[in-house]
Amino acid sequence: MLRQEAYPVLEFDDSPAAKLNPENFADPGFDTDRMVITFFPEVIGKLLSQGAIAEERVIPGENPVTVYRFLDGPNTLLTLGQVGCPACGGNLDLFHAMGIRKVLFCGGGGVLDRNIGVGEILVVEGAIRDEGFSYQYVAPSRVIYTDAAVREKITACLREKGVPYLEGLVWTTDAIFRETADRIALRKAEGAKIVEMEQAGCIAVAQCRGFAYGALIYGGDDLSGEEWSGRAWRSREGVRYDLVRLCRQLLDVL
Repeated sequence: MLRQEAYPVLEFDDSPAAKLNPENFADPGFDTDRMVITFFPEVIGKLLSQGAIAEERVIPGENPVTVYRFLDGPNTLLTLGQVGCPACGGNLDLFHAMGIRKVLFCGGGGVLDRNIGVGEILVVEGAIRDEGFSYQYVAPSRVIYTDAAVREKITACLREKGVPYLEGLVWTTDAIFRETADRIALRKAEGAKIVEMEQAGCIAVAQCRGFAYGALIYGGDDLSGEEWSGRAWRSREGVRYDLVRLCRQLLDVL
């Protein structure tokens, strides 16, 4: 039922069905329930050159989505995430309709605390919802949280492997060019460690549809100072490659 509010983004409708549903596009489905979503195109290129993955299929559309399959180990898919909640979260909803039930996301984001080093891993506890997409899947709230049981499985595995990590909130925004000084200060005061553009939406899809979802974001550029600092974060090829491989392994514990 839709409840009218002062602002359209707050008018949550809890009806499970829409006029257009992901199931309308889900045939044929995948033969596995495991997927890694990454934002590192050069890692996909490297894995292709190594013969570690192969193209599984291209999902057609105005913005076609290529899905790859790892050729060794458990049957696991890999795809390149698209920027922003509508694109990335919308594709995630489609992947779920096609049979995906266990998802690990890995990407990078801007740090709000300069003490978070480039490449340092944040296990996403939740996201401050400064966007619009998530409000179509989960009732309004200031923060949306990842599933605690899933998160504990991930962190336990990281501890067992001796992989250092942080745990905390991200700030999900739609507007990369509107990360103003006052907004940054407020989000940092609320507990956000990293700003990015997808997590609130992806967490909301997973919560709405009921599947296991976890995310690892590494510290990238720095928004904590007087001036923005890129910190050459996109050139950290080793960190990015290892993070994709790590996420694939973490799917084993979900």
